Amino acid sequence: AAEPTDYWLSTLPADTPLRELVRIAKIRWRVEHDYRELKDGLGLDHFEGRNFPGWHRHVTLASLAQAFCTMLRLDPKAPAPA
Repeated sequence: AAEPTDYWLSTLPADTPLRELVRIAKIRWRVEHDYRELKDGLGLDHFEGRNFPGWHRHVTLASLAQAFCTMLRLDPKAPAPA
């Protein structure tokens, strides 16, 4: 296209390097991927309780499971899944 078709608004300082702006904009994909993994793969959306402490425990355990999976994925010495 001859002109930009998409725009991003930012509150970062005007002297922020373009590379940093692009990195921050692209991190959105990672956040969406992690949330989808939490919901679909780790059961974040399976809670059917009615009180805050139960919900809090459920979310905490799902978040810990997601952190554990991320640590395994980033470990270069971990065996590949079979």
